[in-house]
Amino acid sequence: METLSYKTISANKATVKKEWVVVDATDLSLGRLCSEIAKILRGKNKPNFTPHVDCGDNVIVINADKVVLTGLKWTDREYLTFSGYPGGQKSFSPERLKQKGVDRLFRKVVKGMLPKNKLGDKLINNLYVYGGSEHKHAAQQPKLVELKTI
Repeated sequence: METLSYKTISANKATVKKEWVVVDATDLSLGRLCSEIAKILRGKNKPNFTPHVDCGDNVIVINADKVVLTGLKWTDREYLTFSGYPGGQKSFSPERLKQKGVDRLFRKVVKGMLPKNKLGDKLINNLYVYGGSEHKHAAQQPKLVELKTI
């Protein structure tokens, strides 16, 4: 048995093939959808996944305004921010975050599922969120991914 033929191949920036993916968020649960988006952004669905390299795809989310939260989560769930100053803690609901921009809600949820380091900061820039069914990335020829089964 030749041991040299069984080397582990680690992906790097030059060998990674990034693709463009479209995800339709119509009538999907926010958390379940965002966990799948985080996997695609990170590249965990690819056989050449390397933890320290950006080997994930670029994700385009359409119909983000039609995402679903069950129960009273639109109003009762609270996200917190803290400025670092005394009395600088603010809380806001997903409903209020969606009113400011539907992309802010998706970015908040997906960013919490990515690594908390420089790689996570780069990966969140590969996410593009649109409220309607139109997007401006037709030139990249994205492929549609069905996530209705989750």
